[in-house]
Amino acid sequence: MSAQTTFPGAPAGAPGEAPQPDPGAPVLEAAGITKHYPVKGGAGRGTRRGAVVHAVDGVDLALHRGRVVALVGESGSGKSTVARLLAQLQPVTAGRLLLGGTDARARGRRAFRRYVGRVQMIFQDPFASLNPVHPVRYTLTRALRIHRGRLRGPELEQALAELLERVHLTPAERYVDKYPHELSGGQRQRIAIARALAADPEVLLADEPISMLDVSIRLGILNLLADLRDRLHLAILYITHDIASARYFADTTLVMYAGRVVESGDSESVTQDPKHPYTRLLLASAPDPEDLAERPQGTPRGEPPSLVTPPSGCRFHPRCPFATDLCRTEAPPLLDVGRGPAGEPRQAACWGYADRADAPALTPTGVDA
Repeated sequence: MSAQTTFPGAPAGAPGEAPQPDPGAPVLEAAGITKHYPVKGGAGRGTRRGAVVHAVDGVDLALHRGRVVALVGESGSGKSTVARLLAQLQPVTAGRLLLGGTDARARGRRAFRRYVGRVQMIFQDPFASLNPVHPVRYTLTRALRIHRGRLRGPELEQALAELLERVHLTPAERYVDKYPHELSGGQRQRIAIARALAADPEVLLADEPISMLDVSIRLGILNLLADLRDRLHLAILYITHDIASARYFADTTLVMYAGRVVESGDSESVTQDPKHPYTRLLLASAPDPEDLAERPQGTPRGEPPSLVTPPSGCRFHPRCPFATDLCRTEAPPLLDVGRGPAGEPRQAACWGYADRADAPALTPTGVDA
């Protein structure tokens, strides 16, 4: 999907507001990031001392200016943890974060302040992320003063108006003195986005930004993010359960399962021609009014694995209809599985694409075994 594609009803981007991105150089890059949480008291009988939760294991991704990367998967797969690691709200256990090609791990408050001036996060629930006792003016003024200095008088009023206009809340005087409870869910999320834009960031980390909103206004928020991507050439990480919205909004889609990326590629190919058995079953499990009788065979068997004691080999093998002994004993790397329409590389962490005699045989659909 082209970085200049807009959604129906989205305003056209104004060229020249920011320099055109270099598509070959990621602005923010994660190299093998890993996050393990120590298991403390009450973890359950049989849990060994020193056990950890393998929330994220060896995830690689790159965010480019003017492009959107979607991270999809079921609850507990590690998507939000990846966003928090990229925002440096939590320290990585292993791996590297690169901002503009240099080590970006913030050591100290000043380094963190510089980092968040370039990388901002939008949280899932706007009612929880906005302070209910303060009006919009306070929320945005505080963000502006943190990132742009102590603005006062007409300069501050102009900056507030510009932020609200960027998120299409006009006229600004209608919203600037309202409290969060006086706004709709969509308006609250726009305020949260405006607060992030106060830093003039290069990267937005959107952690399920539409999942708490009414279905009727979700497209408006995606339109807004698409408009900001095009006008400001932002790099966006879009985390979602809704793989269909990833297809239409994101350029690249990464599918996560149990803390690992199991498939990656251009969004159109991943959603229209999935390669990994988990991605196939994830798409097949979506409700289809014309195929209700076939829904049971489109769902993975079993439950998600324990991340304290994850399965050996491929973490999806206990639920995979094609698993063999190889899948149970060796973890598959991300293997090349073809190219997208524009030549983008596609990868899947599945032994079914390996040139090995003991590799599993995958059926075309992945749901009829």
